[in-house]
Amino acid sequence: MAKTSFNPDIFYKQACYFEASLIIVAVILGWIAGIDPFENLRFSESAIAYGILGTLPLFIMFAALEQLQIDSLAHIRRLLVETLGPGLHRYHWADVFMLAAIAGVSEEILFRGVVQPWIESSWGMTAGLIGSNIIFGLVHAVTPLYALLAALVGLYLGWSLDYGGDRNLLTPIIIHGLYDFLAFMALIRAYKARQ
Repeated sequence: MAKTSFNPDIFYKQACYFEASLIIVAVILGWIAGIDPFENLRFSESAIAYGILGTLPLFIMFAALEQLQIDSLAHIRRLLVETLGPGLHRYHWADVFMLAAIAGVSEEILFRGVVQPWIESSWGMTAGLIGSNIIFGLVHAVTPLYALLAALVGLYLGWSLDYGGDRNLLTPIIIHGLYDFLAFMALIRAYKARQ
């Protein structure tokens, strides 16, 4: 068996640092593009409600895909459980929630706060939505199918940015963070069931 450099003892800290560093990337890219990554981030009760309700379709999709007995989906499940399970199962749900929240904030500030409007400024809203989520899928390319699924999730998150007619990053941040938290908890449960 090949020895890997993965260390579950430091996984959590590294994941938090990596995700948080994406905010720095967003600020630098925003400076280059002349875009304030935080311009469309505002507290709004409707954005919070849309975010919470908007998590449900994604998690229903996740649960439905979990039930399908398709080899490529089973491979993704196995890969995620074997990769994330050892690093996350030892943490309290509040720690897992914190990691999911950091990921939701940082990835949305980068992709929906900078990349999407940057592409929109040159090629329009549709190109911005599609282009930013092709990139989003590619940076999540664990497998080709996973990249496609991530791009589709990104399209949903990009669409939610303007839901209700008021562009607000808070909606996709909440959807992304809550979805990641629920998915992480499901992966932890699957990992523990295999032990």
